[in-house]
Amino acid sequence: MLEIAIAVVEQAGQVLIGPRPAGAHLAGLWEFPGGKMGERETPRAAAVRECQEETGLVVDVVGTHAVVEHRYPATADQPATSLRLHFIACQPRDPAAVPSEPFRWVSTSELDRYEFPAANAAVVALLRGTE
Repeated sequence: MLEIAIAVVEQAGQVLIGPRPAGAHLAGLWEFPGGKMGERETPRAAAVRECQEETGLVVDVVGTHAVVEHRYPATADQPATSLRLHFIACQPRDPAAVPSEPFRWVSTSELDRYEFPAANAAVVALLRGTE
């Protein structure tokens, strides 16, 4: 099972998201910054590292939203994949900092306009206040 750390970065009613790149599994869907955890790396440390690598933002951890286990079935070009996703609640250290593209701030009330991978559904619902 792949261990994935995800930084759910929030400030002033907005959350940081970006599109999954072309050629990646689930390309074109939207996601929070994150990625595979390193060996001996904690979910919190990995979320902070991945967020800085992907967006340029330095964040502070404020909690954990959820830990979700999800299995994506095999497709014609992708084997079945089992994931354990650690959704780590974060806030930017510098509220005025601008994320690297393609990441952007969107209102939590507008999250339903963006399509996320199925494994993100519970956290997206939580952020929208519809869980």
